[in-house]
Amino acid sequence: QLVRLTDAGWLRVLAGAWDAQARACLAHWAQHGLPLVVTRQRPQAEGAVCLGLPAPGRWARRRIALAVPQPDIAQRAAFPPASALAPLLSAVQRRPWRALCGGLAACGVAARVYGSHGWQLLTGLDHLRPGSDIDLCIAVDGPAQADAVAVLLQSWSDGLRLDGELLFAGDRAVAWREWLAWRAGRTAQVL
Repeated sequence: QLVRLTDAGWLRVLAGAWDAQARACLAHWAQHGLPLVVTRQRPQAEGAVCLGLPAPGRWARRRIALAVPQPDIAQRAAFPPASALAPLLSAVQRRPWRALCGGLAACGVAARVYGSHGWQLLTGLDHLRPGSDIDLCIAVDGPAQADAVAVLLQSWSDGLRLDGELLFAGDRAVAWREWLAWRAGRTAQVL
């Protein structure tokens, strides 16, 4: 999940003890109202929401961790829909990508793109590297739909370098490749 901070929230973040590189990156994020991602919540954060900023190449792809008070969050948002990704792909990848998106729609799921492709869509900054995977988060309503989606992803994964997770009710998620291996009996359990 993504969040955007209030102006006061950004002022508090920028008042922190950051080195020059982190401060420059955070100032850019604040100036452009860019989102942050909700990360694993740490018990020691006590009332704060743990967030992350995956910086692009301009700031050495640094990972910046933040903890902000709940009132500093202005809005919550989601990563972009998978269908928005086509302009970032090579001409060779666009046709299979559109076919995959059509197949996912036919399965009745909404896929979102996160990772370096998602961040590049959100920020317009240089998050992609040669060979970057396309990370998808796909909410499924149960095992049958998860099976159909995972098989579809596998059928397109050679040409598209797909990665990502199937998201079940209760915010339980599993990597789609691990799901396929588990369903095929090649592994006894999944994380």
